[in-house]
Amino acid sequence: MGRLIGILIVIWLVIGAFAAYQRGYFDDTRTNCSEASDIALNIVAGPLNYTGLNPKVSCADVDVDVPEPSE
Repeated sequence: MGRLIGILIVIWLVIGAFAAYQRGYFDDTRTNCSEASDIALNIVAGPLNYTGLNPKVSCADVDVDVPEPSE
């Protein structure tokens, strides 16, 4: 049973990667936060991409405070 679930998960992710490829997400060698997140979400969404789902992420509104190293 566990092997079947593993195979189904791999097939799900391959379909998602193919959908991201069809949308042209792998054409650009330079990616930013938003593009990388869109690629990851499309891969995880898998076959749902073909039902009209088009997940997008906007990283422009993210304000991250990175701590400075101690001296």
